[in-house]
Amino acid sequence: MADITDIKSIMYTEKSLALQEDGIIVVQTTPKMTKNGLKEVFKEFFGINPLRVNSMRVDGKVKRFKGVAGKRPNLKKFYVKLPDDAKIESLAV
Repeated sequence: MADITDIKSIMYTEKSLALQEDGIIVVQTTPKMTKNGLKEVFKEFFGINPLRVNSMRVDGKVKRFKGVAGKRPNLKKFYVKLPDDAKIESLAV
């Protein structure tokens, strides 16, 4: 079962801010989150029933720091379409 702690952050990039004007927010989560799980979290914690949820897996990059190879964590991004009348106060642009 999905939980609010699986949501890592709301992404604020140039692209995501342009999408927020159309009612779409971009959510970064753990890789185990599912579309139905994210819908349940939005219903339970925000009281919003999303119209559409699209997902995208992002594999972590391999980076070097002082000659030692390391890997950034994998994550999942969700594009969540909210109803026109739905607003989340903490996401005010």
